[in-house]
Amino acid sequence: MLADVELDLSAGEYVAIMGESGTGKSTLLNLVAGLDRPDAGTIAVGGADLAALDDDALTVLRRERMGFVFQAFHVLPYLTVAQNVALPLALVGTPAGERDARVQAMLAAVGLGERGPSMPRELSGGELQRVAIARALVHSPMLVLADEPTGNLDPDTASAVLALLREQVKGRGAAGILVTHSLAAAGTADRILVLSRGGLRERA
Repeated sequence: MLADVELDLSAGEYVAIMGESGTGKSTLLNLVAGLDRPDAGTIAVGGADLAALDDDALTVLRRERMGFVFQAFHVLPYLTVAQNVALPLALVGTPAGERDARVQAMLAAVGLGERGPSMPRELSGGELQRVAIARALVHSPMLVLADEPTGNLDPDTASAVLALLREQVKGRGAAGILVTHSLAAAGTADRILVLSRGGLRERA
């Protein structure tokens, strides 16, 4: 159960949320994403009160204004790398020509410019997470939510992916929330918050 949680996040700000297992870190992300609804309080994204939106409107908000990066990558195995990255653009109706150009630019930005035709099975774990980052950012979301994005990676690869995630989120002017158990990962954020039964507080 979450209580006494208050978080203000501005464009270009990247924060990390830490906390013991069971304190509700993933639940907090689900609430911010509109996947769960709070019993009380207000959640606003870009001025939109999530409680005032029905399920269809929440789906549109997530598609257009949010990007997601998860530990398990969630890359579709039957689509090429480029097709995976293009999914958010296809969902919002971006014309094919513009879509292709934005996908190629995004793949280049994450160091996978030559990997567009590849299938996911041909990529390493670190490369798959780069695909996930590219997919999360290709439609220029205002909010990026990352839930343990390096949990399946070795330390060196994790460090490179975290640096890339920070660079891309901040360079594109998005707000970012990174949920992690790792203090090293949290250290890549602008500030670290700790979630506990007592609420959400700045790390001392």
